[in-house]
Amino acid sequence: MVVSKNRNAQLIIDKTAIFNNISNKIKRLKSGTEMFMVVKADAYGHGAVQVAAIAKAAGATGFCVALLDEAIELREAGFVEEPILVLGITDVELLPVIEKYDVTVTVSSLKWILDSKRLMPELNLHKPIKIFLALDTGMGRIGLRNLAEVQEFVGNVENDELINLQGVYTHFSTADSADNSYFEGQVQQFKKLMQGFKTKPRYVSVANSATSLWHDYTGSNVIRYGISAYGLNPSGEALESPFKLEPALSFTSELVYVKKVTAESSIGYGATYQANEAEWIGTVPVGYADGVSRKMQGFEVLVNGIRCPIVGRVCMDQFMIRLPQEFAVGTQVTIVGKDHDQVITLQDLANQCGTIHYEIACGFSNRLPRVYR
Repeated sequence: MVVSKNRNAQLIIDKTAIFNNISNKIKRLKSGTEMFMVVKADAYGHGAVQVAAIAKAAGATGFCVALLDEAIELREAGFVEEPILVLGITDVELLPVIEKYDVTVTVSSLKWILDSKRLMPELNLHKPIKIFLALDTGMGRIGLRNLAEVQEFVGNVENDELINLQGVYTHFSTADSADNSYFEGQVQQFKKLMQGFKTKPRYVSVANSATSLWHDYTGSNVIRYGISAYGLNPSGEALESPFKLEPALSFTSELVYVKKVTAESSIGYGATYQANEAEWIGTVPVGYADGVSRKMQGFEVLVNGIRCPIVGRVCMDQFMIRLPQEFAVGTQVTIVGKDHDQVITLQDLANQCGTIHYEIACGFSNRLPRVYR
């Protein structure tokens, strides 16, 4: 994919906001608890390498990613000592790559271990493969689900010289909900499954952003801090954050064309908008190929602090807005962020599109340059 450098549109990433969100959380951690910064999906669209550097400076001691390639990107960017945990399943055939880049991988089955032991003699590995065991306590995604499985797994790795069981983790599916009943059931299941360990691994992690904000994570010595580091509330609007989160991402563009249309003029594909009277229409050079959903039709953006509605369907590379008056070509358009006393948030976009702000942030494409300030 071509990464644009000459666009009149950009995502502006506030480095200080990310630093503050991380350091403020680290100050609240219990003694002996570490933070692994989650930078998967290009740091939720904010830029993995850049965010990792900020997180390290703020006190994070490791990183979490979703894919082996994301871990390799960090290693090749100079993060050579910090633990990097791949949260997704990594194919056992990639053991040489895992060893080369000293990456910790998630394991979710005994079969992965047995296949590894079968392959290792012919691979001539020089150091143990670091793993975390995933426990499925109710998420239904990956992980061992019963005590007998855990006991058998541990029995196969606890004295193995080529496999280093570094940690164990689970993921809570309703930690961002006001109803704690399902969460508490997962806690009890986690405690039950942990009985399969004769000795606790070095790392025990139960807390993502939501769990670390609203729940006690006693017994866990690592939190996996993701969405909140970017200044976003993991619950959306359901729960109030216990401390201030500073949104780090703004999205701005500009007017590239301004015209006055007559009454009954149609705008955009499908002629879904028709002017009721003579109107000023501005064209903004971003569209759904940049991550501006077609569901944004009817939503508003900011021009000189004035809310201007998106009229007609969002195109692949452009959308049109109704202006209250003529504005000069080159006037800034704020899609996410603050303009004068008006603010549009990622949560606002999520509400418009019927989704969550995670999806909106991750959906901004590499056609949009990231500018760090």
